Amino acid sequence: MAELAAAAAPASPPPELDELIRQIAAYNPQADGPLIRRAYEYCARMHRGQKRRSGEPYVTHPLNVAMIIAELKLDMPSIVTGLLHDVVEDTGASLEEVQDLFGAEVARLVDGMTKVSKITFSSREEKQAENFRKMVIAMAHDIRVVLIKLADRLHNMRTLNHLPLDRQEEISRETLEIYAPIAHRLGIYWLKSELEDYAFRYLNPPAYAMLKAQVAKKRVEREEYIRGVIEIITRRLTEGGVTAEVTGRPKHFYSIHSKMRQEELSFDQIYDLVAFRIIVPSVRDCYEALGVVHANWKPIPGRFKDYIALPKPNMYQSLHTTVIGPRGQRMEVQIRTREMHEVAELGIAAHWSYEEGDGPSQPRDAERFAWLRRLIEWQRNLNDPEEFLSTVKDDLFSEEVFVFTPRGDLLDFPQGATVIDFAYRIHSQVGHHLAGARVNGRMVPLRYRLKSGDTVEAITSERQAPGKDWANHVVTARAKSRIRQWLRQQQAERSLELGVSLIDRELAPLGLSVAQLRAKGRFAPALEEFSQRDLDGLIAAVGYGIITVAQVLAKTLTADELKLYRGEKTPAPAGDRGQPKAREPRRQPDNAVIVSGVDDMLVRFARCCNPLPGEAITGFITRGRGVTVHLAGCPHALATDPQRRVPVVWKADEATPRPIRLEVLCVDQPGLLAAMSKAIAAAGVNISTAEVKTTGVDGRALSLFEVHVTNAAQLNNLMHSIAAIDGVMRVSRLGLRNGAARHLL
Repeated sequence: MAELAAAAAPASPPPELDELIRQIAAYNPQADGPLIRRAYEYCARMHRGQKRRSGEPYVTHPLNVAMIIAELKLDMPSIVTGLLHDVVEDTGASLEEVQDLFGAEVARLVDGMTKVSKITFSSREEKQAENFRKMVIAMAHDIRVVLIKLADRLHNMRTLNHLPLDRQEEISRETLEIYAPIAHRLGIYWLKSELEDYAFRYLNPPAYAMLKAQVAKKRVEREEYIRGVIEIITRRLTEGGVTAEVTGRPKHFYSIHSKMRQEELSFDQIYDLVAFRIIVPSVRDCYEALGVVHANWKPIPGRFKDYIALPKPNMYQSLHTTVIGPRGQRMEVQIRTREMHEVAELGIAAHWSYEEGDGPSQPRDAERFAWLRRLIEWQRNLNDPEEFLSTVKDDLFSEEVFVFTPRGDLLDFPQGATVIDFAYRIHSQVGHHLAGARVNGRMVPLRYRLKSGDTVEAITSERQAPGKDWANHVVTARAKSRIRQWLRQQQAERSLELGVSLIDRELAPLGLSVAQLRAKGRFAPALEEFSQRDLDGLIAAVGYGIITVAQVLAKTLTADELKLYRGEKTPAPAGDRGQPKAREPRRQPDNAVIVSGVDDMLVRFARCCNPLPGEAITGFITRGRGVTVHLAGCPHALATDPQRRVPVVWKADEATPRPIRLEVLCVDQPGLLAAMSKAIAAAGVNISTAEVKTTGVDGRALSLFEVHVTNAAQLNNLMHSIAAIDGVMRVSRLGLRNGAARHLL
């Protein structure tokens, strides 16, 4: 392979390569330019003849990835890996050859970047969750792997328009749910913002185009406002004796859209579209600048955050405040030192200190990477990858609150965390036996939500144990997993007892029992048939309802015993006692879905999410009610016991209309209801019920429709058609029971 690599001279290098080398030299004058050229030439040879969907030579992709990595100011091995990250996966190159040519460190990073394509997954969600788990493990080994993956994803998002629409949506959703939050957690906010904007563009083109046009319409006015405010802030700071660099930037599209959706505002009601940044020489100057800002403009209560005294877990530091600025408009102001600004722009990458690739080595790095250690602990404790992905997204990517232990130790938690989360953070046994808590010296209920600055003391009792509702009052992955493990253990013990009781009851007429059959080893065929590791697991599965008693006995009893068993189950008439009558087979229900591995099961659809054909689904076995089908990402489904989940798939020809509730938030104006009804009719969808409410205060109306659609594609087209109507602000799909909404972006 080395001879092959050296065989033909590549085409002349593009000007972008020289630009890359200049970009690296600007922050690393000792950079090895010839090594970069050598890596590019090798990459060009290996990818020769390969094209991207755009028609460009494939080598343009790794070159652009390397340029993004240079923007992050990473080290030489990272840059070289950016150029080589696809050669092992997509060409004839081997990892051994990469190591021979570019060293062990680069080979290790390339290996971490190489996707695992040989594993078979049952669903897209499982693949996404398992890939995320692998990324976490790679990140713990060397966080540069994830930084390079982020650069790779960013360039893919920049060129996503060349892919089919379904791939655009799938990749964009994964970017919004996984990669953008990782960039946020690593503190690389410019990269996070760009990923979010691209994902927003492809997930909701009408809303993106409308917002882009509205922002562009006010561009001149906004630029004039920014210049004027910068001049005023600079003058006031100078008068106050503070030397500072002041800049202003418009907020990115996705953050504006998110605020409009969360606060149910129209674009014209969003005033703080611009954030101003004040960069000063020292920490003392930060607080002096804050004093100047608050002395000149009225601060908005509750909008001041001191991330200097209490840094974020990724070590981001800054003062944030929102004030009523010139022209009576809200403006967000961030105040930080130059060093803090470097951290805010580059995140984890700004703290680079590696010793031979062993990981973070300086004392402060241990603090920076504490969240990563927790992430590794979660992935070890949560066997279900989808549950891991869900809980980590809930926990890791939320805004933080900071609380104190009675000894004064500072702990960070996501927004919405309760004292139960606090107890499990201290120790699993403290959580299991939590009986109460004191917050700031006062007793509070277990569902009390933590606030920044609280001092929390957990009170335990040996008689206390987790309740089934505890999982509804926690948000951290650690607390959720520990509570579920405890409940599963209790459930397993009860299911084992129930399973023994059910089987013994069926065996009693034969003069047999579970203990007798166990002693004779007669359950072995059933263990093999149902892929159970031990007898307790098999019997517990019967107690759960996953396996029926009849299925177990069919593999356990002899032919004569089975005849006798069936005769006992269906007694013959008085004159025919000698001829036991066989049980009539039950008719297989006509289900819309196929339940894998479980025969003769009733199926019902969960009203919390009401899944549609074409959507990813999962099944949950319930006692006496067959299999309940949920959407794969439904929170209720993720909260269920993974041992009672079963794979389910839609029948290929399923086209039965199913009821779906839609909520439309719109401007209260004449003709809008008629326009929405026309859009629904044009989509070939029938309206069962319609209800319209107007607030009468802010000029908005809320319309509720129950419609019948046959599949997910029809529903998505309908929601996009309604969202494109002028005056519609938000379209949401609601659960039929509890009103839980999933919004159209």
